[in-house]
Amino acid sequence: MNYNHPYSNVAREFYVTTPIVPAVAGIVTSVEVEANTLIDKGAVLFRIDPKPYESVVRQKQALLAGSSQNVKELESAVAAARARVVEAAANRDRSEGVFRRYEKGFASGAFSEVDLDNRRQLFLADQAAVERANADLERAQLAFESSIDGENPDVARLQAELEQARYDLERTVVRAPTSGYVSQLMLRPGMMAANLPLRPVMVFIHDEQTPLIAAFRQNSGLRLRAGYDAEIVYPSIPGRVFRGEVTRVLPNLAEGQLQTGGALIGTTEAFRQAGRIPVVIEITDDMSEFGLPIGSQAQVAVYSDRFSHVAIMRKILLRMSSWQNYLYLDH
Repeated sequence: MNYNHPYSNVAREFYVTTPIVPAVAGIVTSVEVEANTLIDKGAVLFRIDPKPYESVVRQKQALLAGSSQNVKELESAVAAARARVVEAAANRDRSEGVFRRYEKGFASGAFSEVDLDNRRQLFLADQAAVERANADLERAQLAFESSIDGENPDVARLQAELEQARYDLERTVVRAPTSGYVSQLMLRPGMMAANLPLRPVMVFIHDEQTPLIAAFRQNSGLRLRAGYDAEIVYPSIPGRVFRGEVTRVLPNLAEGQLQTGGALIGTTEAFRQAGRIPVVIEITDDMSEFGLPIGSQAQVAVYSDRFSHVAIMRKILLRMSSWQNYLYLDH
């Protein structure tokens, strides 16, 4: 019976909690949730003083506006540099025309060599002015056109900083991650909520089905399979036995896990911890009328398809154990 219809007095309902740590730090101005009251996802848990973060948002908005104005000025500088190129080119073309006429006049003796040289120098000066204007235009265009994803780098940086500031401001309102409730609420207005170091200010319990997990001896490992019938006894409900079913046999024993560290693993104590097989049980009976607190302890018996005729012995023993829950001596 012990082998084919395993029993465990080590069973408990397990549930997942989320420690609520604000993304930003500040003074709590209001706590808008009541302890042990079911709320929806996104409901406000508490608020942090937003004034410091509002100031940062306004500062980033002002800097972004100034940077956008600088971009307009850079655009104007490009237009002005382009106009100077056109002007310098026109002056060069005019001086070049005069110089060519002096060349022809010099060949015919109408102009002296000094006159020709003066016109040549004026032409070369205007040619250099064109090159300077082109260089200025190129610098202005580089300053204006240098971009990240088509955006001016200063504007892109300040836009990112503004988005971060708005994100921080939004996080001054802390909301429920899912539907659920807060238990043992101790947060009060005026307290300091900090994100670093990580110090949770409340514990959020999710509104979801809590699995019952029983830990069985390894001796019965071959008689634990998904689909087997199970019966459950709660110490808090004496004299009652509830039906259930094995839904999953977890494939890992916590005692055998290894993690990277700075010390060798393999002490004698590590080998002495035998460990038990965790088995997930689904209760098929209606438990709503009892209102058990989640996390309640239980005892579980699993009935395999082997030697079914001796299962009656396990059922009798389990019911005797349930009736014994009426008796306790710690009063």
